[in-house]
Amino acid sequence: MIYKALKYPFFGKFMVKWRNPLSEEEMKEWESISIKSDSGALIKGLFAKSRREEQKATIVLGHPMGKEAKGYFLKRGYTELLRDQGYNVVVFDINGFGESSMGNFSYFEDIVAISIKAKELTPNLPIGYHGISLGAQYSVIAFTDDKHQYNFAIVESAATTLKEFWVRFPVAYRALLFISMFLPKYERKIEMIERMKEVKKIDSMLLIYSKGDTWVPFEMGERYQKNAPLKAGLWEVEKAEHAAIMESSQKKEYQAKIIEFFDLSVVEGKGYRKPEH
Repeated sequence: MIYKALKYPFFGKFMVKWRNPLSEEEMKEWESISIKSDSGALIKGLFAKSRREEQKATIVLGHPMGKEAKGYFLKRGYTELLRDQGYNVVVFDINGFGESSMGNFSYFEDIVAISIKAKELTPNLPIGYHGISLGAQYSVIAFTDDKHQYNFAIVESAATTLKEFWVRFPVAYRALLFISMFLPKYERKIEMIERMKEVKKIDSMLLIYSKGDTWVPFEMGERYQKNAPLKAGLWEVEKAEHAAIMESSQKKEYQAKIIEFFDLSVVEGKGYRKPEH
């Protein structure tokens, strides 16, 4: 397939058969879901309800680049944290990763599609999003689409443009320059930092970055915050590596910040507000 070949310099070693980290007993709490994306792929995911009687909202989790795909959140405790705090959870594989079929480079279409599925599953609840790295940067573009169903979002460790991220990887960077030469309009369409100005239907947003991240510097978060058409919070972690805050020394503060933001977003239904102490 042509898209698989074109993606290989960027994601080749990560587009592998998915290995489910959940046991057979644990899987009983999850429902397999799927939806067709405008990227051309069939997007596969899992849905689980809150472990509390209450269901505050449904949170969709968008994974970073890696072989784990949606398993990233299952293995690191994100799903347990959210479900224990009263949230339903959806995890999904971006096209070409995990169990999802191969589609084009419009990963933002997958993020839009899974929001529609989340709304179908829980039509009377708000829909939140938490994307990390790959799942974060493309969410910015998804949030400009009239069809998306998200009400609030955490955008974590998102690169501002593809060139600024891939410049550290010479082979991939040269491939990106070659593709961009033939698709200038599409390149502008996926320039995340500029598309941030067009975000719609999102009532509250929290940007999370680490000052220890050498791939996606904290300065990128500041630029996103400046371009946001809504009041977006920006929270920093000192020492965590890229896409590894849950494994850092600030894990507890990070978990508390996630829940604090989602709780405030559900209750207030409007722009992020830093709590007073």
